[in-house]
Amino acid sequence: MKDTNILPTVPIYGIPVSKLDMKETVSYLVQAVSARVPHQIITANPIMVMSALENPEYMNIMTSAELVVPDGTGVVWAAERSGNPVKERVAGFDLLHELLKTGESYHWRVYLLGSTQEVIRETARRLQLQYPALIIAGFRDGYFGPAEDQEVVAEIVSTKPDLLFVARGADSQEPWIAKYKSQLAIPIMMGVGGSFDVISGKSRRAPKAFQKLRLEWLYRLLKEPTRYRRMLALPKFALKVLRDKEKVTKA
Repeated sequence: MKDTNILPTVPIYGIPVSKLDMKETVSYLVQAVSARVPHQIITANPIMVMSALENPEYMNIMTSAELVVPDGTGVVWAAERSGNPVKERVAGFDLLHELLKTGESYHWRVYLLGSTQEVIRETARRLQLQYPALIIAGFRDGYFGPAEDQEVVAEIVSTKPDLLFVARGADSQEPWIAKYKSQLAIPIMMGVGGSFDVISGKSRRAPKAFQKLRLEWLYRLLKEPTRYRRMLALPKFALKVLRDKEKVTKA
């Protein structure tokens, strides 16, 4: 359940985006784990916002999430332009690591779901080396269909994790978490996109220079030109924000 009294948000086209900075976000989620309150965390970017505006079901998933953080620089920019800024960008990749770093002192249990068998196995190995006090409760690849969902959910629940990270792509990981959120009942359930590819060494994150210039999207496009169709949502989002002005943050 959301508690709007302690979670300040700015509505970006009706999606309640958290105004907390990284440190505050982690502190908030530590409390969620302590209270065993299930939270779906969505790392929002312009592509996801545009998908939500075009798809009522996806919009419902985003508005029903317990925490939506401003992962995309475009979302941060939209909030700034509306006159109701967030404190800072809370990148999903960084949030994942901050949670794992914090989780060491609590000996949190983590389940990793998604990507290929090779990538997920290497991700688990590297994370265990990086955060030795953390408990990697389990992991499995993301290649399973709806017929296997209940089996996967049961497997995850049996490991009693505090954190569940799912890497199956934004178009499927958020709907999957939302569908099984009540059954999973895990304090932190978060879609992490291509994070496992980066952690495992399969791919690289954008260099610091691109990050500082808010051009991670450009780096990804240069590395994966086939993403251009998906990236078309970025200029559409920017033009929509410029056109809509104060309407952007009307709840």
